[in-house]
Amino acid sequence: MKPCDCRDRHVPRRVVLTGGPGAGKTAVLELIRLFFCEHVKTLPEAAGIVFGGRFPRSDSPPLRQAAQRAIYHIQRELESVAETENAAVVLCDRGTVDCAAYWIGEGDLFSAVGTTRAREMARYDAVIHLRTPTSPRAYNRDNPLRLESVEEAAAIDVQIASQWAEHPRRFVVEPTEDFLHKAAAALALLRNEVPDCCRHHVRRFFWDDVAGAEPGQ
Repeated sequence: MKPCDCRDRHVPRRVVLTGGPGAGKTAVLELIRLFFCEHVKTLPEAAGIVFGGRFPRSDSPPLRQAAQRAIYHIQRELESVAETENAAVVLCDRGTVDCAAYWIGEGDLFSAVGTTRAREMARYDAVIHLRTPTSPRAYNRDNPLRLESVEEAAAIDVQIASQWAEHPRRFVVEPTEDFLHKAAAALALLRNEVPDCCRHHVRRFFWDDVAGAEPGQ
């Protein structure tokens, strides 16, 4: 992240960057670290921490549910830690609501962890949803933790969209033939969430050539 000469105390805004497998979150996060200042705090993906630590992966409902409960609690703690660091924006690599999209079997995530969907959505100021490409050519398999096929990834993306659908400030970024245009749209949306005291430091990433998404798409 770039140094910032802003010395203001910030009230952190939580912004979620979400999307199905292969949507381009990792690449967009790398660009955010390059173009945005140090007061945009990017969090690691809770699922990556869980599964990278060899938590069992299985299609068994009890194991799948256990994994999502673990991811939920780690996500909450990551967000809590970030808010102690004078962040203007806490950028979450997925949010707690995403866990519900991966839940299978009886019950639901929110009841299992003692909360509600509405309560969890209210914790986030904005949601930027990168849609997963449906073309096999555009689907990136480089992530060793990614096991889903193109079809499975698209189905998960639909579930994620459904879980976040009621958020009042949800922005959807559709796939594009040129990924840089998709990335630029996402960065332009995030720039709008950065306070004025930090926003003028953000280097422009040809946003003028990219139409911003509208909330609730």
